[in-house]
Amino acid sequence: MTNSFYVTTPIYYVNGAPHIGHAYTSIAADVVARWKRLDGYEVFFLTGTDEHGQKVEKAALDAGLDPQTFTDGFAEEFRMMAAGLGISNDDFIRTTEPRHKLACAALWNKLVESGDIYLGHYEGWYALRDEAFYAEDELTTNVHGIRVGPSGAPVEWVREPSYFFRLSAWGDRLLAFYEANPDFIAPHAQKREVLSFVKGGLNDLSVSRTSFTWGVEVPNDPAHVMYVWLDALTNYLTAIGYPDAAAPRAHFWPADVHMVGKDIIRFHAVYWPAFLMAAGLPAPKRVSANGWWTVDGEKMSKSIGNVIEPSALIEEFGRDAVRFFLMREMPFGNDGDYSRRGLISRLNVELANDLGNLAQRSLSMIARNCEGRLPPLPEPVTEADRALLEQAAALPGQMRAAIDSQAFHNGLEDAWRVIRAANAYIDHQAPWALKKTDVVRMGAVLRVLADVIRTVATVLQPFMPDSTARMLDQVGVPAEARDIAGLAQPLVEGSILPAPQGIFPRFVEEAA
Repeated sequence: MTNSFYVTTPIYYVNGAPHIGHAYTSIAADVVARWKRLDGYEVFFLTGTDEHGQKVEKAALDAGLDPQTFTDGFAEEFRMMAAGLGISNDDFIRTTEPRHKLACAALWNKLVESGDIYLGHYEGWYALRDEAFYAEDELTTNVHGIRVGPSGAPVEWVREPSYFFRLSAWGDRLLAFYEANPDFIAPHAQKREVLSFVKGGLNDLSVSRTSFTWGVEVPNDPAHVMYVWLDALTNYLTAIGYPDAAAPRAHFWPADVHMVGKDIIRFHAVYWPAFLMAAGLPAPKRVSANGWWTVDGEKMSKSIGNVIEPSALIEEFGRDAVRFFLMREMPFGNDGDYSRRGLISRLNVELANDLGNLAQRSLSMIARNCEGRLPPLPEPVTEADRALLEQAAALPGQMRAAIDSQAFHNGLEDAWRVIRAANAYIDHQAPWALKKTDVVRMGAVLRVLADVIRTVATVLQPFMPDSTARMLDQVGVPAEARDIAGLAQPLVEGSILPAPQGIFPRFVEEAA
């Protein structure tokens, strides 16, 4: 039976257009999904939009639109971002869909049945921007004398009837869960933050509101709408058919990894497993949080005018170059800085010079000197041949380990280590000189290079699907042999390769 794998992005809040922070998390999840498919898994990959809450209702009102029309527009922008980036999601969920409201009601009723939800009233500090309540000891006063939460969002004191989730009863059980599942939260900095928060003691969580109406109605009490985070988190269940245990996707639960931004780690690593366990459902296997992007050292801001839109980057540099840069530039979990200069440098040095040049000169020599036919494997294999081939053969395992731990930059560095070794090999072996002295050895060297290029292109498919597909075409890899298992199927000696064409052109800035 095929192993299944369920990966999600966060569902993106529809209060602004997509930027590179959204693109980064989506690409990271897409790399995981594409890798798992290559590695023989049945994959379900979910993304979508979070469309309820007081903040959305207010933004729609300010825009002169009803909330549904307002959210329709932004949901379409996020769909377009996913398509533009080549995101291979299997479903796109919107929290305004009827299927989602059914799932939310089902989960709510489970929590009521378990005794974990009760009716009371809430008094506390609420940040509209974060859609979150904060304790007194989490607040500070900013330079303008305004009380703010940990994110810097202003807070106001609110008092209203509310249903509560008995989160206070789940502290010890959550700590036991974290201990039993040490890889549940990544990276370690976020794990430390979550552990500290839970060990500090948990208060019951307000899970409904009566001061606005744009949300999922509480079953049997339409004066209340569900707290936006209980609603939003349920999306991961909605998409697999919850509460129908016989739904075609039901076997994907629990999710293997939720990819999220570090600003929402608490909701995913504290509230979500508590909700699930209270409802008698298994918690996800892993929550992996990425950092934030700055632009040339500054925080992205509409007022500064430095928000980077993915569509503009793709139009100028190409989809695969953007995907590669974002995965290569910032270790997942850390904060990173976008700079135009850094992107162009990665494109020209690593893609054009290192990988592109390796493929172009190797395949061009096969075209010119071997009648365009794939040469036979070397016989005998030299020590230099063996060293490079063994290094390439280790690459799928290294990439698997890196992607399973979301260390994408490590996986790419492993690949580039092989690419650099192959460039050194071609320089040392000098097949252009062997053409005059030992044609058989020249062919052997070119075959080693073709096999290494094939392996590199195969494992880089999740990162740069379009470019690597063209590279595999040029090495003569049949469509059915482009997964990880297919690497065991040798290329056919003597097969005619298509004429090589450059895949990664250098980027040259136009003169001002």
